[in-house]
Amino acid sequence: MSPVKPDSKYFPLYEFLRTLGTNQLTLSFEAIERMIAGRLPASALKSRSFWSNRSHGALQASAWMDAGFHVRAVNLVKREVTFARPTIRYQVEREGTDILWNAAMVRALREHMDVNQAELAQILGVRQQTVSEWETGVYQPTRGRSKHLTMVAEKAKFPFKPNPTD
Repeated sequence: MSPVKPDSKYFPLYEFLRTLGTNQLTLSFEAIERMIAGRLPASALKSRSFWSNRSHGALQASAWMDAGFHVRAVNLVKREVTFARPTIRYQVEREGTDILWNAAMVRALREHMDVNQAELAQILGVRQQTVSEWETGVYQPTRGRSKHLTMVAEKAKFPFKPNPTD
């Protein structure tokens, strides 16, 4: 069963993106409205925040994120949005069932969540400098922090594939 419910207004967008064979696509707002057989809300036409890659609380964001895409660009004047698959390469390493978080994975998670280092630090209850040191490889997260990172990643629907860009 798909993560996006079939009765969701944005299910047709999810289905379209999920089956798309390319890594990037620009759609007009009008094309999206045809796809969903309805009008986009006024906020979609006037505000970039409608198009943010929020991991919860936004049905529209769930549609493209669950399909494996992020919004990369929004042009409110041209009334179009560009969807792209995340492109950071990382390798998932495991020790038993535990995920070993490395610099590339921490950065990929942060970019997947569309947050900066300070925002990820706040979510994790650490300092921004700690996130920076993880991303640059100065330190690796402790086993406890790794478990916390894994829980946050699962909630954000972060892809734990061996090589997510393949």
